[in-house]
Amino acid sequence: MPRRLLDTARSVPAWLAFVATLAAAPALADAERAQGERLFRAQCVGCHSLVPGEHLAGPSLHGLIGRPAGSVEDFDYSPALREAELTWTAETLDAFLAGPDAFLPGTRMVFWGLDERPRRRIIHFLESRATEASDH
Repeated sequence: MPRRLLDTARSVPAWLAFVATLAAAPALADAERAQGERLFRAQCVGCHSLVPGEHLAGPSLHGLIGRPAGSVEDFDYSPALREAELTWTAETLDAFLAGPDAFLPGTRMVFWGLDERPRRRIIHFLESRATEASDH
C-alpha cells in the first residue's frame, strides 16, 4: 500500500472518533445538565429557590452566575457575604461549594460541601439556567 494511502487509513479511525465526540457533545451536555438539576433538587432546594425574589433559608439563586456575592437587596446575608468582594462565577462557586466555611469564614450557609463531580454538575445546571434566562 502506498505510504500516503497508509497514513490516510491510519488517521481515519482517529478522525471518526473525533467526529463522534463532537456529535455526542450536545447529548453529554444535556445529560450533565439533567444530572445537575437532579443534584440541585436533592441538595439545594431545601434552602434555595430559583424563583426571582423567593427566598427560603438562603437567597434565591435566580441569576446567581455573574452576580456579586451578598447583593440581593431583600435578603439578610451574613456580614461575611455582604462584605465579600467576589462575583459568583463557575470558579468562585466551585470553591464555595467545596466548603463554604473554609472558603468564606463566617458564612451562615450550614453545609459541609460537595465533592468535585456533583459541584461541577450543579454549577453546569446553574450556568445553563443563566443562559436560558438571557435567551428569552
